[in-house]
Amino acid sequence: MKKDISRIIFQAKLLRPAEPGTDQTWSFLILPGKVSAKLPSRSQTSVEGKINGYPFQATLEPDGQKSHWLKVDQKLRKAARMEVGDEVTLEIKPLDQEPELEIPEDLHKGLMADPKARDVWADITPIARRDWIHWITSAKRPETRTRRVKNACDMLSSGKRRVCCFDRSGFYSKSFRAPKALD
Repeated sequence: MKKDISRIIFQAKLLRPAEPGTDQTWSFLILPGKVSAKLPSRSQTSVEGKINGYPFQATLEPDGQKSHWLKVDQKLRKAARMEVGDEVTLEIKPLDQEPELEIPEDLHKGLMADPKARDVWADITPIARRDWIHWITSAKRPETRTRRVKNACDMLSSGKRRVCCFDRSGFYSKSFRAPKALD
């Protein structure tokens, strides 16, 4: 039974990533550990709420330290009137139902070619589907990703509903990390 979580109110500092990649406009914040502990999962958790009074909906990412972080794009930052370095106020609540992710093309092709895998895929929860997708997309090399798609279809076809070796929190496998903040 899913416990009902009321709104969680807290403050966090808006940070600039040390390595923003090609998009120099995004920022992020890390949830305090006590706040993260109130959420239903150490893994990705979709929330709705307000940041500096501005409504938003997003998926919190695990930081590999049993907490979460939130990517803030330029549009949200401007709408909520925030600047990097600001202490911002958040009010969040987990969504009642996790949103569906788009199925990557290579996985979609594999599922279409395997009716048993496709049937199991259709019967599992959105969270389980998200775990399969993230396990596949977290591969660093193309050949690893190709192998994971094949293995996923084989496992699903045999009735396996959850990916066997995927640490959703990143704590043990270090597959998830919060960005390093610019000093």
